Amino acid sequence: MKTPEVYDVVVIGAGPAGSRAAQSAAAAGARTLVVDRATFPRYKTCGGGLIGPTLASLPDGFEVPVQQRITRASFTIRGRRYYEQRADEPILSLVNRAEFDSALLDAATTAGAEMRTGVTVTGVSEGGGLVTLNTSDGELQARAAVGADGSASRIGRYVGVDLRQVDLGLEVELTPDAAARVAWSGRVHLDWGPTPGSYAWVFPKQDVLTVGVIMAKGSPAETKQYLTDFIAQQGLSALPIVRDSGHLTRCRTAESPLGRARVLVAGDAAGLLEPWTREGISYAVRSGALAGSAAARIAAGDASPAEGLASYTQDVRGELGAEMAAGEQALVAFERHPRIFHSVLRTPLGWRVFVRITRGDTTLAQLMRRRVVRAGVAALNRW
Repeated sequence: MKTPEVYDVVVIGAGPAGSRAAQSAAAAGARTLVVDRATFPRYKTCGGGLIGPTLASLPDGFEVPVQQRITRASFTIRGRRYYEQRADEPILSLVNRAEFDSALLDAATTAGAEMRTGVTVTGVSEGGGLVTLNTSDGELQARAAVGADGSASRIGRYVGVDLRQVDLGLEVELTPDAAARVAWSGRVHLDWGPTPGSYAWVFPKQDVLTVGVIMAKGSPAETKQYLTDFIAQQGLSALPIVRDSGHLTRCRTAESPLGRARVLVAGDAAGLLEPWTREGISYAVRSGALAGSAAARIAAGDASPAEGLASYTQDVRGELGAEMAAGEQALVAFERHPRIFHSVLRTPLGWRVFVRITRGDTTLAQLMRRRVVRAGVAALNRW
């Protein structure tokens, strides 16, 4: 049999986490290969909202294919008590995920990474200082690997990722008419939903309105009904449906492993997302950059597998882990008292905090370090 070619780093999955990991590893000088079972561009169920931390973590010189810059946000609770807030500068950049993911993959290949599409990884093992991947395209070997193959990750199962929160998101893309284009230009909408922790959104793009809901897994009929009701509440029922889709988001436990020997996991494969909003793109991009860098060090022998994994784990837990812990506390308070959150966002202070978070000027973790915020959230969680 032909001896497999050995790469320094192989990345499994070419979404935001995988492409950022491949770009980071290649930029560090590692001979890098990224594989994905899909061909690009490919559709991805996602609102496509980029917050400040995402934009700040993209590769240098990366041009974001923005479809809408958002300066307005409106809010309801169960379709009622509508209000709207405005900002002087954009609070959110909306992208088409097919375009955004393809652009990130291009950045990885520009940095020197090789790309193979239509390749499914079916198994992973380690031995002799190498990672061996069984794929639909034959056997691959690498000195280090990064699993970024989504929330149902095969690599995550190999590593032993432990998940604690699973939610079901449903989404449709609608073709706006002339009136809808005007009404939704520069504005997103959020609705706090009928079950604890649920919410819905409308995110406008150039040619579609992305409308979705998210709710704890286990009530698919109720989740679907919420989406139908929300579309009607927004006066969008008559618009043509371009596509509809669904996906599960999975959030890790605090102590879940982020790797095993020479194999690291990033993004959804690691269960990295903010528990309250279920925002995952920034977690994918940031963890991908860290994982790619750590994998390159392992491959070069600058760090042992144990040292590389420990360094990566420390970096993720120190930044992303702190934000996830804060998000978990916020989710509990939101589940119990959505009306209070709705009312607070209507105040100048509440809106200012919302804007600072979306722009990346602060984080939930930083806010939770303030005694008054920590005490307030704790009181809501007891009440």
